[in-house]
Amino acid sequence: MSVYQNILTEKEFVDKDNLTYPFEERGLQFGDGIYEVIRVYKGKYYLIEEHLDRLFRSAAAVKINVPYNREELAHQLDELLKRNEIDKDAKVYLQITRGSAPREHAFPLNTPANLYAYVQDLPRKINLMKEGVTAISQPDVRWDWCYIKSLNLLPNVIAKQEAEEKGSFEAVLHKDGEVTECSSSNIYLVKDGSVYTHPAKKNILHGCVRMRVEHFCKEKSIPFVEEAFRIEDFQHADEVFLSSSTAEVMPIIKVDNQVIGTGKPGSITRVLQQSYERDADISEARSLFKAPSA
Repeated sequence: MSVYQNILTEKEFVDKDNLTYPFEERGLQFGDGIYEVIRVYKGKYYLIEEHLDRLFRSAAAVKINVPYNREELAHQLDELLKRNEIDKDAKVYLQITRGSAPREHAFPLNTPANLYAYVQDLPRKINLMKEGVTAISQPDVRWDWCYIKSLNLLPNVIAKQEAEEKGSFEAVLHKDGEVTECSSSNIYLVKDGSVYTHPAKKNILHGCVRMRVEHFCKEKSIPFVEEAFRIEDFQHADEVFLSSSTAEVMPIIKVDNQVIGTGKPGSITRVLQQSYERDADISEARSLFKAPSA
């Protein structure tokens, strides 16, 4: 995966090999920062407004001053793609921390935030989206403010590693059996034609793609029910899928030892995948649903 040379910082664009921070950096020492991962298709951002909205909400929630206003930051992110001549599928990682200062728990005074963003290649996971993936379940031991997209991700990392070690794509998180979300995605259960997902409260991330899934459901007259379900409900589910900026709309065909429905991606998941492709303006050549060659 390519990491491109030009990285956006709070002051300028720099070569990635020349980027350094002091060792007393609050993101490193406290996880005192926020971030976004923004999808790029053929050199164009997808859901950029939604990501910027969430970034500034997160910053306000943890009292970090973003070093650019919204318009300036959007311009700089566009410039990041231009300087790296991005014309393919990619992702941009953007991080803002409270800055660099002597290590004290209380906020440092008059310390500017540290901001950087970089772009990496990210091809679509076409084969996984066609065939579906498996997941494991794990207790949700994260803090209560998961709506803030903060750098405090150690519980997510451990859950994802458990899934990786068991040959699965994701870890489904639950609190006493009530499903919240996954280690790096939102999750949905389909039953009798309705899509169920945990309400957008403070204990889950309000995913940008999640908002589009809700919109797609309304477009297709599919009931979208913000109602928590439980681990044992997987045995009765017709379909299960997840969503994120990097996985799009991804079918889950098995959780732990429980096969979901027929063990294949379901019809509602397919409808939502098609809606996503149209919304993201993904060309036919890169579509899940392109016609077979003659």
